[in-house]
Amino acid sequence: MSDAAQPTAAEVRAAAEAVKTAIDRHLAAVESRSGDDDPAVYEAFNQLAAAAETYDELLYDRYDEVTPFEIPSAEEALPPYAGPEEPNAVSVLIRRDYAVAEPQRLLAHAQRIEEADDESPEASGTVHGALGLLFGEYEPDEIASRHKEFGLEEGDSTLWVTASDEIPDPGEWLEAPFEQVDPETVVCRFDVSAVFDDDDDGEDESDDDIEAVLAPDEELEPLDADR
Repeated sequence: MSDAAQPTAAEVRAAAEAVKTAIDRHLAAVESRSGDDDPAVYEAFNQLAAAAETYDELLYDRYDEVTPFEIPSAEEALPPYAGPEEPNAVSVLIRRDYAVAEPQRLLAHAQRIEEADDESPEASGTVHGALGLLFGEYEPDEIASRHKEFGLEEGDSTLWVTASDEIPDPGEWLEAPFEQVDPETVVCRFDVSAVFDDDDDGEDESDDDIEAVLAPDEELEPLDADR
């Protein structure tokens, strides 16, 4: 970049002030969040990421310095969106991983399910049977919120929203629900992983360790889907 095209010191300072404002806005949104999927938090997150990226670029162009911020790159995570401009249907794909951290706790809870319901299959004596009872008794979102109670430990999770022109025919994809996902139809995705947590202090992971990735040139819209 030529000297004539370099940003001024005032422009760099203004970008730094924008980052400070975005941090305050993001913290305020987190403090007043209405739930795990509060769209205000995601909007503030994206504004903070954009402000930090602008500051990082201007700082480098002006002073040849960088920041410690790591900005999630939508271009690296998703190809350009090539789905319908006005989708008539969406598909929500969710994956959550768990480790069976306390098998005895899991087995004990499955046994209580059997004792409370005479029609429950007698499967609480094995881990895979206990898992079948657990996921048959509770909705996935309830298991996610109570996983420690059931002897499970959270791993990575992801939620993808894909767009389409129409809803598939009943039963069309049930045998292989995740095999035909076209990345170019992904409107947005939300990833939760310990890899996003830079702190190595032994504290519990939280839902704040989340990366929201949009398809390039897309804006985040409020979602009613549960994570």
